[in-house]
Amino acid sequence: MSIITMLIIVAVLILIFIVATYNRLIAEIEAVKNNQKQIDVQLDRRFKVFESLINVLKNYMDYEKSTLKDIVALRAQAQQAHAQGDEKIRIEAETKISQTLSGLNVVFEQYPNLKANENALQLQEEIVSTENKLAYAKQAVNDSIERYNADKKSFFAAMIVNLFRSKLDINFDYWQLTSEQVTAKENYTVKL
Repeated sequence: MSIITMLIIVAVLILIFIVATYNRLIAEIEAVKNNQKQIDVQLDRRFKVFESLINVLKNYMDYEKSTLKDIVALRAQAQQAHAQGDEKIRIEAETKISQTLSGLNVVFEQYPNLKANENALQLQEEIVSTENKLAYAKQAVNDSIERYNADKKSFFAAMIVNLFRSKLDINFDYWQLTSEQVTAKENYTVKL
């Protein structure tokens, strides 16, 4: 085999490696985006269940109306941030909603008639179910972000990312992690 043939074979192999790495990273980016869409589905479901719950609770709760208004305002803030592409503000607003909803069980305990209302109980179970599904979806997003970040920082993939920075170097926001956890994940490097 001549040197030219060997160089052509090496060049083709390098090109195949670059294309395969590029496609793998694009697939991981799309997996993160798909997982984020699953969060959107659960957030929309939670809001619809919550709206139904508000209608049931109107007859029972006067004091808690401010809490309900706060949740509606937070939801509007989250939707606006999502429309503007500001994931940090969206995540903060949705996390505050989850924290507020976790205190809703205490409110149910204060109203015996409400505890006996079948619609309210069913909606409360739906909210708990949705929060569980939402937690799972958030974990799936965080896992896919983690996988993508680790892969894009690996030795050869990092070179490909540098070649196609605008397409492959994306920074995603983690859901419900403390700033220390986010910093630890962002500072993660692959050791050779």
